[in-house]
Amino acid sequence: MFDKLEVAENRYEEINHKLSDPSVIGNQDMYRKLMKEHSELEEVVMKFREYKSAARDISDAKELLQDKLDKEFRELVEMELKESEEKLEGIKKELKILLLPRDPNDDRSVIVEIRGGAGGEEAALFSGVLFRMYTRYAERKRWKVEILDSNPTELGGFKEVVFEIDAHGAYSKLKFESGVHRVQRVPSTEASGRIHTSTVTVAVLPEVDEVEVDINPADLQIDTYRASGAGGQHVNKTESAIRITHVPSGIVVACQDERSQHKNRDKAMKVLRSKLFELAQEQQNSEVAQERKSQVGTGDRSERIRTYNYPQGRVTDHRIGLTLYKINEILDGDLDEVIDALITTDQSEKLGSGGDDEE
Repeated sequence: MFDKLEVAENRYEEINHKLSDPSVIGNQDMYRKLMKEHSELEEVVMKFREYKSAARDISDAKELLQDKLDKEFRELVEMELKESEEKLEGIKKELKILLLPRDPNDDRSVIVEIRGGAGGEEAALFSGVLFRMYTRYAERKRWKVEILDSNPTELGGFKEVVFEIDAHGAYSKLKFESGVHRVQRVPSTEASGRIHTSTVTVAVLPEVDEVEVDINPADLQIDTYRASGAGGQHVNKTESAIRITHVPSGIVVACQDERSQHKNRDKAMKVLRSKLFELAQEQQNSEVAQERKSQVGTGDRSERIRTYNYPQGRVTDHRIGLTLYKINEILDGDLDEVIDALITTDQSEKLGSGGDDEE
């Protein structure tokens, strides 16, 4: 572990030196690349320096204790030594987490798809509740949200809604949301007060640039149609809605949210790129996934990950056994406690499978 940290610190200093070089400053591509690497190294290097400082404090305290000291001063030094040793252990754990292999998609923005599953109109209504939950969470983070496609119902739900959250690092926070979300509640249309169980599927895709996914235009079948809205609202009289089929993979994406055919096409292509990128990643990772299934979950959309129980006011994440009795706060976008617990569990699981060869 410490060999890696020394290498990282040396590289960090090397980049610092290069960033003040006029020839590098004049080369925008090189400068941006170095700044990105500098930013990626900074946290681990600062933590390593913190570690070295705590290690020096321990060494100084131990040296002092070898001298003849009066009782009061000795007690003070012993207390400081104990504190420094505890601090060092804490920093060591943080360093191990910082040195875990990073998910290369963590810094990306995301495209989120929410679709009603079992439960008909009640599932569509809960799709709307989850859409609001994620948009409220994004608002709390000051992230930008844009709807890419939606199929609303007359009662205010969604058969499906696809939206983009444009923010650096959105994927690192939301990637564990993929899967089946189950709701247990009494529908407003239920006269007998019987609890119904419905399901909603969520998929979180990392957003990718055009240059990262090469799409052959000859592989695309593009259809136009008239957009439809709930209850006759916002119905287009022109064929501005777009449906794109990627023939080799069979992936179909649609967008009807904009009045402009051109804008709908751009949005649909954005979703298609992310889906093809995800497909390519799944193929690459299939062997690894068979060897090691993450405790937090595979992100499989068929995997039931969470239950929202209205009568009991609870939310349970089945992957990590976390139950919180704050359903209203969570559905209002207060997701940090759930997301942080999922990230911590994932990190612990990776640390546990990484062996003890760090030192």
